[in-house]
Amino acid sequence: MEPYLIVLATVGVMLVLKVLVYLVAGKGSLARLGQAMSAFFAIMGSPEKATKVALALNPPPPDPAKAPKLSGEPLRLLTALQRDEGRILDFVLEDIAGASDDQVGAGVRRLHQAWQKAVKEHLTLEPIMAAQEEETVTVPVGFDPSAIRVTGNVTGNPPFKGVVKHRGWRVKAYKLPAPPEGIDELVVAPAEVELP
Repeated sequence: MEPYLIVLATVGVMLVLKVLVYLVAGKGSLARLGQAMSAFFAIMGSPEKATKVALALNPPPPDPAKAPKLSGEPLRLLTALQRDEGRILDFVLEDIAGASDDQVGAGVRRLHQAWQKAVKEHLTLEPIMAAQEEETVTVPVGFDPSAIRVTGNVTGNPPFKGVVKHRGWRVKAYKLPAPPEGIDELVVAPAEVELP
């Protein structure tokens, strides 16, 4: 075989192999081949572009100091329930296993009043179901599953006939004022220190 034919065959095989490598790298598509070739020549011709592409391919880890700041907005109602006499967190986080039912009941009555006052002050609520608990209702076709949870022996498709176990609540409006400027919104209850 002539040497020039061997060289042409070798070049042809190399081109076929190169195309196969591109197909594998492109997951069966040659659509991005032009972009890849343009990027290759741009990187080879410009150190600045090479640095940008290297950063895009291997981004530095995020700076913890630049992590997004948590918003205290979702905690404002919890803050209102904790404030003054409510102390919802203190009650929920306290170990009441050793307390008698009478002690817990007496404490809950005072807390209930404070929580009810805070909820009524900050939320305008309406029941989702007009029917009272234990009344029979029909859940219509196309009901909102975020507003009505169907439980029990659920088979088939709506409409469903069942008994209201909880009317549900929907917030119509709320008024949770932002704390004064400079106050850490993530502090739901400040520590208290009494001086002698």
